[in-house]
Amino acid sequence: MFRLSCLAGKTAFVVFIMAVTVVQLTAAEPSHWSRFRGPNGTGISNAVKVPVDFGESDVVWQSKLPVSGHSSPVQWGDRIFITGATIQGDEVERHVVCLNATSGKVLWDKIAAVVPGEALHKMNSWATPSCVTDGERVVAFFGAGGLHCFDNKGARQWSKDLGTFPGGWGVGASPIIFDEMVIQNCDAEGASYLIALDRKTGDEVWRTPREAKPRGGWSTPIVIDVDGQPELILNGEFGVAAYHPKSGEPLWNCTGFNGRGTPGPVWGHGMLYVVNGKSGDVYAVRPGGRGDVTKTHMVWHTDRRGGRDLPSPVLIDDCLVAISMSGIATGYDAHNGEELWKERLGGNYSGSPIAAGGRIYALAEDGSVVVLKAGKKFELVARNKVGDGSGEIFRSSPGVVSNDLLIRGDRTLYRLK
Repeated sequence: MFRLSCLAGKTAFVVFIMAVTVVQLTAAEPSHWSRFRGPNGTGISNAVKVPVDFGESDVVWQSKLPVSGHSSPVQWGDRIFITGATIQGDEVERHVVCLNATSGKVLWDKIAAVVPGEALHKMNSWATPSCVTDGERVVAFFGAGGLHCFDNKGARQWSKDLGTFPGGWGVGASPIIFDEMVIQNCDAEGASYLIALDRKTGDEVWRTPREAKPRGGWSTPIVIDVDGQPELILNGEFGVAAYHPKSGEPLWNCTGFNGRGTPGPVWGHGMLYVVNGKSGDVYAVRPGGRGDVTKTHMVWHTDRRGGRDLPSPVLIDDCLVAISMSGIATGYDAHNGEELWKERLGGNYSGSPIAAGGRIYALAEDGSVVVLKAGKKFELVARNKVGDGSGEIFRSSPGVVSNDLLIRGDRTLYRLK
């Protein structure tokens, strides 16, 4: 079943849709995979020749990592950055690792922090948030291990202690760069906030409190442009909210349906698309409001009973695709929320899918990569496998370098052509 909200002013709404355009989060060219889920955080690559069918012969290189973790690879030019951790007695070393994009060789491996290992959910790691880079520096977040900035040669630029992040879940939210700032979601079971730091010095620019006890900081924000004004969009335990990225001022909030704001929002057609972390309606919100916009700006919402959701959705043309942890993929009409199709992919999915060349790439925990086309009908294009089946776990999101795929397991990074 789907339900449309009755919204007045259809002509104005169409004009509004046309006015909403993407904000580049950094000075990155589209070829740079500079942050979690690509340059705009929506999982979309402009590459058109990303491989569809691939096997062992298509592995450009595979690099055994000196650390373990679930962060997704990010890339700028000839450098790839990941995070990882190693256990040293009762303490955990948090690492930032740089690899050469052409050869897969580890160029440097720097210890960002050494702190006791905080409690984690069994599916999480001590290095789950992904780095962000602007081509000159790389920033990594480790929850209780702090926020750290290194230059391209591995020299530490600054570090910031952001608190203890209490609770038994761990963190998953990745930093982003907007203008001259690094912005970090610091949701936790306790005092929660958004923070912006000067990306060159680490000095605090603004800090905005969020509702207490939202369970954990897992969702990574995106920034959009609404009629010439930027809005920072963040999913959370209670729904999706917008802030002014230059000041941290709260702008609007829309109440969700069942908590656990783990998946990141995506956007297009003048709307934000939001999935809950637990079973609950998927919904679309028109940005640009003020205060509680649940009744005025929620355009549609549709029953979603596909189980728990860790992966963020992905939008291709007029089709919104959400994949549950249990591997159930569902396609929705992006304009009215109608459920178009529902298919079981097989396997378990934690990482968020990406899209390139009009196709969706979904990475399962066992290293299977399902390639599909999405529209009014479901089309399975290919089913591939990465890794040797030795028990490696794949809980990251794929990346794209030129026309090649970057796939990260907990112990290995692969480049495939």
